[in-house]
Amino acid sequence: MTVLGIISLAGAMLLLAIIPGPGVFATVARALASGFKHASVVIAGIVLGDLVFLFLAIYGLSAMATILGDLFALVRYAGGAYLIWLGYKLWAVKPRPESIEGVEELSWKSNFATGLAITLGNPKVILFYLGFLPTFVDLNALSGFDVTIIALVVSMVLASVMLGYAYAAVRARQLFNSEKAEKNMNRAAAGVMITTGSILIAKT
Repeated sequence: MTVLGIISLAGAMLLLAIIPGPGVFATVARALASGFKHASVVIAGIVLGDLVFLFLAIYGLSAMATILGDLFALVRYAGGAYLIWLGYKLWAVKPRPESIEGVEELSWKSNFATGLAITLGNPKVILFYLGFLPTFVDLNALSGFDVTIIALVVSMVLASVMLGYAYAAVRARQLFNSEKAEKNMNRAAAGVMITTGSILIAKT
């Protein structure tokens, strides 16, 4: 991967990671109930789950590209169209701020297992990587070093965003009840999805 490719991947991952979802709300709930340290353990489980799907996407897509050849282009077109549709839906949705409550105390192992289960139980994560990665990397040209860099970028960006949410939850609970904040995050994420889908379709 080039330096520009790494920066582009990190930037896009950052924008996409800020979208509130099950992982974010679980992290916030844990931060509210037990503090920043316990939330960090949940985040570690979430990141591990993402890495599992990331590796499945990388090696699974590489195998598919080799076996299917030109038919793989249809997968890209379908993935691009799906991302554009998701972006449109996200842009049009009306903000519905969530009321987040703390949850009962859990052990460190339970916190980690919770984070891992949240990601592994969400099939949208692997669909995200299936449509996302080909936009930034040539799957047929990835070396072991490239895969390591991608995994580090995903881990650091995802962990940073989730830790930011946890810290914000501890410091400012009302942040997550802001309709304007949710609307801005939805539209930023929608823009990224539509752009990524367009690039995926246009890529030769």
